[in-house]
Amino acid sequence: MKKFYDRKNELTALEQIEKNSLNSANFTVITGRRRIGKTELLKKYIKNKRSCYLFTTRSSEALLCEQWQKSLADDIGLKIFGKITTLSDLFEQIMQYSKQEHFVLVIDEFQDLQTINPSFFSQMQNLWDSNKGDSKINLIVCGSVYSMMKKIFEDEKEPLFGRATGKINLTPFSPSVCKKILNDYNSSYTNEDLLCLYMLSGGVAKYISLLMESGSTTKEKMIEYVTGITSPFLIDGKDVLISEMGKDYGVYFSILALISRGMTAQNEIDSVIQKNTGAYLANLDKVYSVIKPIRPLYSKSESRNARWQITDSYLRFYFRFIYSNQSLVELGQYDLLKSVILRDYETFTGKTLEQYFTNKINEEKQLTKIGGWWDRKGENEIDIIAVNDLEKTCDVYEIKRQANRINLSKLTEKVNNFKSVVKSEIGGYLIQTFGFSLEDM
Repeated sequence: MKKFYDRKNELTALEQIEKNSLNSANFTVITGRRRIGKTELLKKYIKNKRSCYLFTTRSSEALLCEQWQKSLADDIGLKIFGKITTLSDLFEQIMQYSKQEHFVLVIDEFQDLQTINPSFFSQMQNLWDSNKGDSKINLIVCGSVYSMMKKIFEDEKEPLFGRATGKINLTPFSPSVCKKILNDYNSSYTNEDLLCLYMLSGGVAKYISLLMESGSTTKEKMIEYVTGITSPFLIDGKDVLISEMGKDYGVYFSILALISRGMTAQNEIDSVIQKNTGAYLANLDKVYSVIKPIRPLYSKSESRNARWQITDSYLRFYFRFIYSNQSLVELGQYDLLKSVILRDYETFTGKTLEQYFTNKINEEKQLTKIGGWWDRKGENEIDIIAVNDLEKTCDVYEIKRQANRINLSKLTEKVNNFKSVVKSEIGGYLIQTFGFSLEDM
């Protein structure tokens, strides 16, 4: 995608940070999953600014310093006489220079500096604390290993805890942006094409770009591309998560495969894995942000009536179809893999459609909460409930691929059950019911 899409809120926030940094040092952290578009956002932002972009290569400390020293001299005129071989000495020179000159400094793949020099973050903390008072630097760091970036800046035992003056977490494109991109590449797209794009990308910029630039703008062409011999979609799930989890990914992958197949309760997962998976599920949620617990709306946070959901559409697709059929990939049976995907496509995309509409409703309406609901027996299930507590409205939705399968009278019965359980929370609210299908995307 050569055109730059959306990110208006993030660019506005970065411009405000730029204004702030004219008077005092700013230290901004940008996080988000791999392929989400962090680097593209930063390159767009610094395009016409006095700035230097530094990429952390996994080389020796001395070689990295040499590369960075050249970039600093070329881009912002920071000429350092003599050869610097340590990151701490280089960062000290940068902080001293920023007392006289204002500039934007971007450090990409920031988490890898810990591998290059484990003591650098402690040295950086000391240099930042002692120089920031007189500095006008606009320092922005980002990294693609989400769990490590989170630990570096949010774990109170880490030296850089509390040092960031601002944080931006980059999220996937919204449904409306996905529609705009698809329309730019295929103005005659169908809603089935849009749903397939959302199933494969979930709004992640790199995946959309791969599909659009390969001419895969219809459902048929997308599935064809994804199951092709050179398809990055066949390996990216593993690549993304191994960078987060390291060598201990086996049990985690097995759990994710089970969740993708509809085993969403811990007792179901435990019975297959043959061990208590509570700690693994907690890590997948809190450390890696790959899954989240979904509880019925208005239930207590400690409620055991929870279901686990893979938050990332591509990873959900990857574990359901690619990881679970790895033998087909290894045997080069790409046509058979494609047949498996097409066989189960309609059933699988029912949940994708729910996620799409959840995000679409949240994008278009002012809400205080949104989620699903089911009773203690796991029955009387409602797909989406969107609440505005200020206006006292509660919109209830049934989502089906086909419009003729929506049964609003049955939905009304479910709403009556829902009201009887949570009447104290929504008493006096205006409750309306809606049915959404592929036609409403």
